[in-house]
Amino acid sequence: MPAEQFDTVILGAGAAGMMCAIQAASKGGRVLVVDHAKAPGEKIRISGGGRCNFTNLHASAANFISQNKHFAKSALSRYTQHDFIALVERHGIAYHEKTLGQLFCDNSAKDIIAMLLAEMDAVGCELRLTTSIDSVERRATGFEVRLAGSDTSTVHCRNFVVACGGKSIPKMGATGRGYQIAEQFGLPIVETRPALVPLTFGEDVLVDFREMAGLAVDARISCGKAHFDEAMLFTHRGLSGPAVLQISSYWRETQPIEISLLPSEDIFESLRAAKKANGKRSLATALGEILPKRLAAYASRFAGSDGPLADMSDKVLGAVADKLKHWEVYPIGSEGYRTAEVTLGGVDTAVLNSKTMEAKAVDGLYFIGEVVDVTGWLGGYNFQWAWSSGWAAGTAIATA
Repeated sequence: MPAEQFDTVILGAGAAGMMCAIQAASKGGRVLVVDHAKAPGEKIRISGGGRCNFTNLHASAANFISQNKHFAKSALSRYTQHDFIALVERHGIAYHEKTLGQLFCDNSAKDIIAMLLAEMDAVGCELRLTTSIDSVERRATGFEVRLAGSDTSTVHCRNFVVACGGKSIPKMGATGRGYQIAEQFGLPIVETRPALVPLTFGEDVLVDFREMAGLAVDARISCGKAHFDEAMLFTHRGLSGPAVLQISSYWRETQPIEISLLPSEDIFESLRAAKKANGKRSLATALGEILPKRLAAYASRFAGSDGPLADMSDKVLGAVADKLKHWEVYPIGSEGYRTAEVTLGGVDTAVLNSKTMEAKAVDGLYFIGEVVDVTGWLGGYNFQWAWSSGWAAGTAIATA
């Protein structure tokens, strides 16, 4: 049976892969997208609580982690969040802004998937689901790709695009296949690890944290030079919430993180005011007016001071506030890829063209989205990288 002929084969029907397909086929190129899942855009579907945080109004290269902090600039500046928002608006998808520039669908994440499928259909892309790639080999005129699905077949293409994501959320089929393909073609991989993931702690810490499981509080979480001011959530395993997920991308084993409770609140002045108003109250009671009561009780024990406020000097109250603003804890790990929203690291950007996403040493081989060593903050940034990198590769293919 002769091999089918396509201009481009894309591995992965996620955000980056579908965006790339739309652009690659925009000038008449024959494009095939394959994915082992039963439906396209599964990560899109579950994101943002089912409403898809599809981009961020403030997206720029400063919101991404990579060994080369400049690599993402080209794609992000040529296909911006405003370009994707315009696409969303053309399709009549209602959306709203939550905190910190995060944009969500009013209705459902499925609206974004339907939009991408409609765009793919309009330019004649072919989509094959429940189909995996057994092998991909370099040939004189492109690539020979062996597909495995309901029908095993061989496909020949000029361009092969890897858009199959990282290792995060394996229950949805994440396998790390993209890294294997990169290594097959001699491309180096920056160490991968779970990112945007809850942090876990030893039993010595959890004995107290479990008492506060389910409590959320505003906090500034710091690790090294990085810090984030958002909500922190206590869990039975440790800490979660937006601030913790953000800092997890910067944390490394053996490092502490520093917690500053209520970063916008002057705890010292609040305690002084509480003492002046009613000095008979305990420290735990006074803290309970600005913190959840279970956390206030723990914080007073942690601060090492209790009893009536009237018996506490300003120096003591200042020391209590200082402890609550500089609370150092040592995570022992994270919840891993099972709950990680993205994978940190990936295909080394040093071997990719930042304008086209093509491997410098292998003509026609492209890597886009999460599989690349570009990882965004929480809040729609990783989707914007998918749109931008997919657009960059697809545009380069269409105009080659």
